[in-house]
Amino acid sequence: MPASIQHRCARRRLPARLAVCLLAVGLLAPLAQAATFQSVDSIRTAALSVAGAGEEAEANLDPALRMPMCAQPLEARRTAATTVEVACPSGWRLFVPVRVRRSQTVLVLSRSVASGETITADVFTTEARDTARIAGAAIADPAEAVGRSARRTLVAGSVLTAGDLVAPRLVRRGDTIALVSRQGGIEVRMAGRALADAGARERVSVENLSSRRVVQGTVDDAGDVVVGR
Repeated sequence: MPASIQHRCARRRLPARLAVCLLAVGLLAPLAQAATFQSVDSIRTAALSVAGAGEEAEANLDPALRMPMCAQPLEARRTAATTVEVACPSGWRLFVPVRVRRSQTVLVLSRSVASGETITADVFTTEARDTARIAGAAIADPAEAVGRSARRTLVAGSVLTAGDLVAPRLVRRGDTIALVSRQGGIEVRMAGRALADAGARERVSVENLSSRRVVQGTVDDAGDVVVGR
């Protein structure tokens, strides 16, 4: 092939080679740039590391966040209920908003319970629930619920709280009960009439049938009302 023709062919191939080189540079540039910035995932991981036992955390970071690469392990500390400071010991720090969900094991009704019904172990299960969604003092220990009565009708799926339950009614309004007074080792028993319903270790007003005076006492496990110790 004549030299002039070879020269023309070589000139035609140059743009193609140049294009390949430019493409390679374009592909490598983001990789080189990425190596100079701290990965967003590593910052998120550091922020979430402050979550304690029983907590679930979520940190939303802009994928376009650009922080200089840190040569040392990132440090994190909670500065507020919803904020974590992530810092590079060699120079920068970032405040990351974190949403924290705290969960606790609670008793959840597996079926509806009628008002006054006695709670048994087969009417509830134990589940982990977000504390922010629980109203009232949730019950976690089955022993605190079994044997007590529903204060009102409770629907399936609801979390059992202390306010939902009352002690079994040992005394009913209008019942004739024993008023017991204990002082100095001496026990005196009198007849009385209960003025309200009450369970064990609850206080109730009672009318003394002899004196017609109304006194307050505490119901014991036998259903008597103790008015003095």
